[in-house]
Formats: sequence, C-alpha cells, structure tokens
Amino acid sequence: MTAQVTVYSTSVCPYCVRAKQLLERKGIAYKEVNLSQEAPEVRIELMQRTNHRTVPQIFIKDQFIGGFDQLYALEREGKLDELLA
Repeated sequence: MTAQVTVYSTSVCPYCVRAKQLLERKGIAYKEVNLSQEAPEVRIELMQRTNHRTVPQIFIKDQFIGGFDQLYALEREGKLDELLA
C-alpha cells in the first residue's frame, strides 16, 4: 500500500486519534498536519478546499474522503484497501 495519506488534525481531537490508530493498525503510513501548530491560514485554506470545518480531514491520493466516520466506513465495507492500492 503506497498511496499518499494525509490526516489534518488538532492536538485535542479524539476522532483524530482514532483515525490515526486505524491507519497504524493497518500499517498505513500517513502524513499528519496538526492544525493546532499551523498558521491560521492553513486551516482556512483547508476549509475552503473541503467545505468542512471539523477534523480529522483525511485525504488519500489528494482525494478528500472525509473524517473518521467515513474512513471507518470504508474499512468496514472493505473499500479502504482498494483506495490505497
């Protein structure tokens, strides 16, 4: 599995932790962008790009897949591995 995965998170987000744990359990490497440590403009640009205000915001191959609920649903439906292939 070599797809590029990016997780936009914050330091105090329990769903961010769960998303990262799911990826780690599957052995999927990911890049984390902690919005708590970034300039406010980074969050604004992300919100404009996705029309979502919450975190985590997860991208696979630059495709926005949503947050933890969407990531978990993809895994449960057996579609996550396909996206990562």
